[in-house]
Amino acid sequence: MHKGIGVSPGVVVGAAYRVESVLGSGEPQTLDSPSQVPAEIERFDRAVEETTAELEIFVQRIALELGTPAADIFKSHLQIVNDPELLAKVHAAIQKKLLTAFSALQVVMNGYAAQFARIDQEYFRERLTDVRDVITRIGSHLTRKTESSVNGAAESHPGDEPVVLVAHEILPSQAMNLGELPIAAIVTEIGGSTSHAAILARSRGIPAVSGVEGIMNDVVSGDLMVVDGREGHVIVRPDREATMAYRKVQREFFHLKDSLIANRDQPAVSCDGTQVELLANINNLADAHSAETVGAGGIGLFRTEYLFLTHHDVPGEEEQYEYYRQIILDSPNKTVTIRTLDLGGDKTVPYLGRRNEPNPFMGWRSIRIFFDNPKLLVTQMRAILRAGRHGKVSMLFPMITTVEELRKLNKLVKETRSNLRREGVPFAEDVKTGVMVEVPAAAVCIEALLRETDFISIGSNDLIQYLVAADRDNPKVAHLCEPLSPAIFRVLHMVLEACQRTGTPVTLCGEMAGQPRSALVLFGMGLRRFSMSPAFVPTVKALLSSVTTAQAERFAHHVLQLSTGDEIRSYLSERLREISSTLELFDSA
Repeated sequence: MHKGIGVSPGVVVGAAYRVESVLGSGEPQTLDSPSQVPAEIERFDRAVEETTAELEIFVQRIALELGTPAADIFKSHLQIVNDPELLAKVHAAIQKKLLTAFSALQVVMNGYAAQFARIDQEYFRERLTDVRDVITRIGSHLTRKTESSVNGAAESHPGDEPVVLVAHEILPSQAMNLGELPIAAIVTEIGGSTSHAAILARSRGIPAVSGVEGIMNDVVSGDLMVVDGREGHVIVRPDREATMAYRKVQREFFHLKDSLIANRDQPAVSCDGTQVELLANINNLADAHSAETVGAGGIGLFRTEYLFLTHHDVPGEEEQYEYYRQIILDSPNKTVTIRTLDLGGDKTVPYLGRRNEPNPFMGWRSIRIFFDNPKLLVTQMRAILRAGRHGKVSMLFPMITTVEELRKLNKLVKETRSNLRREGVPFAEDVKTGVMVEVPAAAVCIEALLRETDFISIGSNDLIQYLVAADRDNPKVAHLCEPLSPAIFRVLHMVLEACQRTGTPVTLCGEMAGQPRSALVLFGMGLRRFSMSPAFVPTVKALLSSVTTAQAERFAHHVLQLSTGDEIRSYLSERLREISSTLELFDSA
């Protein structure tokens, strides 16, 4: 048995499916005979030509969108892709070792990595990132015909049977490419409850465990596995008795989950009739459809960065407009809060350049990037304002720290509206603008921010990690990113009280919104708009329908008097069991 962090509840017994990256450690594949060498070299050369053409278009597009300095980064990539030494090394590996083009590329990359590791100067070591990026591009062209490739994964499609996805890490760009795979559960070596693997799992309502050290060394594709996403347990090659026991739990869990879907058409109200809005967090069109299926009242958070992460270049205004329009039309009640780009940290795109930051989560990220690249933000604003004609749309700004930042953004929105009017381009005049409260400084100065914005959305995932100064994706400190803690609830209480005093609409769109114990306290504190992964909407609806407003207020009052996370967890677990012992299965352990 392996122990990790349970990040999405449920139990699954299924076959493992390993995901390797283009630069992964899979065994090199060889050709069947020397007669295949010329065709394999031709296949590699064709991938190089396709990569070159892609980069040439890319450089032109980046120059237009972000300016010449950003485009210059990729001029160097054009030099790398046509480097005679690189091409000769790959040709030699195919000819002399009879490797496939993909494996030859992998071997050459490993050689470069070893060479660069011996260089003392930081500048030259950083050049490896550029080489890796180019080789990844070539590899993606070599594997493009493989439907299940994940950034160049070389494994074949797992078939129609749902599998347990096992990976070292799932990057944001990979998460989007996994959307169509039949996944029953996810297990990763690194990451926490708000990693991209966790978000992907919860959006699809499948069990997941992160932070399972060494699991890639213990699993091969096809191995039978047990994944317990609530307790954080993973069993590789279980015996017959354990398999039968967990299969029984799996049937019970999914039967309960299916039964909750029946409440999709029921109103979201407490036991005594207090109305709430249960909204969905989405990444793409598939999530919007899921939100409709489970009966969400609308989209409380549309993460637009996932559109950008799947592109090798900047999506233009028209492409963004069409995508946002379709999201709005396919969303429940055509109600969507669109968050502007939240890139940086672990969500990076090459066309914004790379900066060697010791702590990227607290560095040049999110809205801070776009003060340096206003064209990119204005393009997105224009697309959102235009798409707003097709539904009830709000625009949300992430990572706001100061009132000065918010004033700059409000001015930019005003200028963008004026330019659209002057050009005669139709757009929605009634799009509200809001602020994400996820930086502690914003929470402390909430009163000042409320005077400059239409609404507030609390991003509890980032707020927690910044408040406790711990990386939520680092298993060694992930335990500190505990939502059921006195500090978190006191800060949330302060923000909610300020919004209630001023009559400012407020939503909580972090993972706390979909966790039964947290939801009880938030409701008791006066929160009436919850936004969560679509899969959790039926659970929270059932929970709130089982509790009165007065009960929840008593729970919240008591929690605010407690001194430790353990006391809060124990108290809320008891209350949850009293209300509904079955719903406890949908919370983390």
